[in-house]
Amino acid sequence: MSNIKKLASQTMWYGLSSIAARLINYLLTPYLTYSENIKTSDFGKMALIYAALPILNILFTYGFETAYFRFSSKEENKDTIYNTAFLSLLCSTIVFTALLWFNQASFGSIIGLGNYPQIVQLGILIIAFDTLSTIPFARLRQQGRPMKFAFVKITGILINIFFTWFFISYCSHTVKQDPNSWISIIYDTSINPIVYVVLANLIQSVVTLLFLSTEIAAIRFKFDTRLWKEMTVYSLPLIIVGMGGMVNETFDRLMLKWWLPGDAIANDTQVGIYSACYKLSILITLFIQAFRMGAEPFFFKQAEGQNPQRVFARVMKFFVIIISLMFLAVSLFMPIWKNFIGPKYWDGLSVVPILLLANMFIGIYYNLSVWYKLGNKTSAGAWITVGGAVLTTIINYLFIPKYGYMACAWATFFCYGSMMVASFIWGQKEYRIPYAWKKLVAYIVIVVLLFFAHKGITAVWNNKFFSLTIATILTGCYMWFIGTVEKKELPQLPVVGKYFKK
Repeated sequence: MSNIKKLASQTMWYGLSSIAARLINYLLTPYLTYSENIKTSDFGKMALIYAALPILNILFTYGFETAYFRFSSKEENKDTIYNTAFLSLLCSTIVFTALLWFNQASFGSIIGLGNYPQIVQLGILIIAFDTLSTIPFARLRQQGRPMKFAFVKITGILINIFFTWFFISYCSHTVKQDPNSWISIIYDTSINPIVYVVLANLIQSVVTLLFLSTEIAAIRFKFDTRLWKEMTVYSLPLIIVGMGGMVNETFDRLMLKWWLPGDAIANDTQVGIYSACYKLSILITLFIQAFRMGAEPFFFKQAEGQNPQRVFARVMKFFVIIISLMFLAVSLFMPIWKNFIGPKYWDGLSVVPILLLANMFIGIYYNLSVWYKLGNKTSAGAWITVGGAVLTTIINYLFIPKYGYMACAWATFFCYGSMMVASFIWGQKEYRIPYAWKKLVAYIVIVVLLFFAHKGITAVWNNKFFSLTIATILTGCYMWFIGTVEKKELPQLPVVGKYFKK
C-alpha cells in the first residue's frame, strides 16, 4: 500500500499545482461570460480556436511525451532520451508551424474563423510555443520536481489572466475615455476583443517557455537515431489515440458550428453556451488531469515491481470513489455552481450532469488504458479511441441539426462510455487486473440514483435553500455509505487515513 500512498502523494503535488493553475485559469470563464465587452457569439468564436488547438497539439507532439516516460525508465536511454525527444519536436514544430502559417486561410475556414485571421495566426503561434514546452515539462515530472512544475504552470496562468484583464477591461475602458491615450498604440477598438484574449494566451506560452530556459539550456545536440525510431514506432499509434480523444473531447464545438442550421451568429452563440456549461464539469476534469500527471510515470515504474495488478485495482477503486463524490458535489449543488458562468449561458445547464458522467467514464478509461501502454499495444488504444470518435461523429451529425448542443452532450456520454467498456473487456483478456468492477458499477449507479432522487424531491418545491439542504443530506448519506463499506480500505489513504485512526 506504500505504492498507493506514493501515487497519492504525487497526484496531490501535481494535482495541487494543476488544480491551482486550472482553477485560476477557470476564473477567466466567469470574467468573460459576465463581461459586457464579450458577446455570447464572441465566446463561441474563442471556443472554436480552443477546440482546434488541442487537436493540433496531438499532431505537433505526436505522442512523444508518453514515449519519453516509457523509454526514460530504461538505463541505456537515460543519457540520450531527453536530447532526442526535444530535438525531434523542435525540428517538427518548425516544419508544422510553417505549413500552417502558409495555409492559414484554409485552416481558418475549416474551423469557422475565416473572417478572423488574427485569431488564427495567434493560435498557430500558441501551439508552436506550447509544443516546445512539452518535453521540458515532462522532464520535470520524470525527475520528480513538482515545485518548479507548479511555479511555472501557475505563474504562466497568472500572466494570462493579468493580460486578459489588461486588454479587455483596462485598455478598453481607457481608450473609450481617452481615444488619444498611449493605450491606443497597442489596443484597437475595431478589433474583436477575443483577439486580445488569445493574445494574452500567447504571451503566457512565450513566458512559460522562458521559465523553462534552464531545462532547454541542458539540451545537447546528441541525437540517438535508434532510440528515436523506437520512440516513433511506439508513439505513432498514440497520435490516433490522441486525435480520437480530441475529436471526442473538443471537436463537438466545431461540429456545432458546421451542422447547426442557423446563421453564423446564432451558431456561434450556441457554441458559446455549450462551451461555458461544459466548464462546469471543472471539479472532475481537474482531478482527472491531476491524477493522470501523477499516474502515468507511476504506472510505468510500478509495472516493474511485484504484483502491480493488485496495486492498479486498488488505484481504480479509490479513483471511482473520489469521482463519484465529485459528481454529487457538482450535480446536486448546481444552484451554486451555475453562478460560475453568466446568466445568459444558463439555458445550457441541462447538459452538465450528462457531461459529468461522461467525464467519469473517460477518467475510468484512462485508468484502464494501463494495459495497452505497459504492453506496448498502443494500437489497441488507437482502435478504441477511433471507434469512440466515429460514434461521436455519427451521433452529432444525425442529431445536432435538431437537438443542438444536447446532441453533443449525449454523444460525449455514449462515446466515453463505449470506450470505457471496450477497454475493460479487451484489457482483461490481454492483461488481467482484478478490478472490483461489480462494486464500482454499483457506486456509479447509486450516485446517479441519488441525482434523480434529488431532482424528484426538489421538483415538489423549487426552493434554493431546500434544494441545497437535500443535496447535503444525500451527499452525506453517500459518504457514510462509502465509509461503512470501505472502512478497511480508506484508512490506507494518506489524505483520509487520520480520520479513521482509533
